[in-house]
Amino acid sequence: MSATARPPARTGIFRRKPVDQITEDDHSGLERSIGLWRLTAIGVGGIIGAGVFSLAGAVASADGDGVGPAVVISFLIAGIASAAAAFSYAEFAGMIPKAGSAYTYGYAVLGEVVGWCIGWDLLLEYIAIVAVVAIGISGYFGFLLDQVGLDLPHWMLGAPGTGDGHRIDLFAMVLCLLVAWLLSLGMRNAARVETFVVGIKVALVLLVVVVGFFHIKTDNLSPFAPAGFSGAMSGAAVVFFAVFGYDAMSTAAEESKDAQRHMPKAILYSLGISMVLYVLACLTLTGIQDYRDIDPESGFSSAFASIGLDGFGTVIAVGAIVGILTVMFTFMLGVTRVWFSMSRDGLLPAWFAKTHPTRHVPTRVTWIAGVLSALIAGLMPIAEAAEPTNIGILLAFVVVCVAVIVLRYKRPDLPRTFRLPGMPVVPIVGVAFSLWLITFLAPATWLRFAVWFVIGLAVYAAYGYRHSVLNRQFD
Repeated sequence: MSATARPPARTGIFRRKPVDQITEDDHSGLERSIGLWRLTAIGVGGIIGAGVFSLAGAVASADGDGVGPAVVISFLIAGIASAAAAFSYAEFAGMIPKAGSAYTYGYAVLGEVVGWCIGWDLLLEYIAIVAVVAIGISGYFGFLLDQVGLDLPHWMLGAPGTGDGHRIDLFAMVLCLLVAWLLSLGMRNAARVETFVVGIKVALVLLVVVVGFFHIKTDNLSPFAPAGFSGAMSGAAVVFFAVFGYDAMSTAAEESKDAQRHMPKAILYSLGISMVLYVLACLTLTGIQDYRDIDPESGFSSAFASIGLDGFGTVIAVGAIVGILTVMFTFMLGVTRVWFSMSRDGLLPAWFAKTHPTRHVPTRVTWIAGVLSALIAGLMPIAEAAEPTNIGILLAFVVVCVAVIVLRYKRPDLPRTFRLPGMPVVPIVGVAFSLWLITFLAPATWLRFAVWFVIGLAVYAAYGYRHSVLNRQFD
């Protein structure tokens, strides 16, 4: 610790590692190799996924009783709410250019046990998201195989109970392991591939928008909000889960060339680019087909089929596969960096924090996360795998928004390369919207969360508290 760094704050479960000490410690083994636009690409890759091709149609249609063209408003409301949290993440990213994101921010401001709870929950959430996304890609892959008339054995096409003869979703498992392999190659190479694939995805979304633009009928946009503003708000609760991803991207702060300047920009740029694409796609969808006729399961495919462009559904399926693949990359990156940070802080065994000597990435946790997500993707139906994927991220948003308020007033002297506007109103909006969305979660989600939470507290009590780096500093 340098002479200017403050000693760890407090003792016990709420001890905190001072922000200035966190920023000074830079012996992680990770390599700073990512520039602004590759960071932004990782963020866009995490935000724009299957949602642009599936959620828009599902919310607009809902079997003829949906929000109609006002799905655009739903996405804008969700985007504004997400931006409230994004501004909070951006301020922290400019102050604490370290891996771990919400875990690190919560640990530094609200105490070790708060950081532990968020980190522990994100481990499960991010792995589950990777698995769910892999299952989603597998479904689109099956659609493409049908298009070319190729039949594969039923045993390898889905988890048990998802179809006749299904035993394992082999393609989803392979995808999880493929992403783990890509991340294990090193961040510089992995980010290059991610940037290239994100470029393809954005180009495909724009192609859908451009082709659809020439077939928009203004009559289809009326009535604009058949379910009223309340319907648009309910739709926002559904599509909100398509407008985050920057939280996982921010875990790569320690691998950014100039994280304090680039990370806040990348967070805001990625959300802004994604929102523009979502709005354009929604206007295109509801403009080329009456919302009452949109297929909620394949909105864009049915919309283009209605104007005689049936073959465009294949393009959309390819775009969905590419789009979802980048989501897998971003969230597997997130779980490995949170796991790495918790292990480096002593809350989990230091063995997990070991980085590759030449690739400078935590290959051990990368492959463990890859195998765990592959097992979930291969053996669990998508509905069961998806249950734990929301509550932890919403709670992380709450923690980050609260922490940025606390730190702004307790440590106004800290250098900030980005200061969120509208303090404290903006982060309070982020807290309120996240808590409101939590009320929509099913009882089964709460039960699984409670079980995982209790297990986490037991692990912290048995291992993390005693082996914490801060505990050794106090000794």
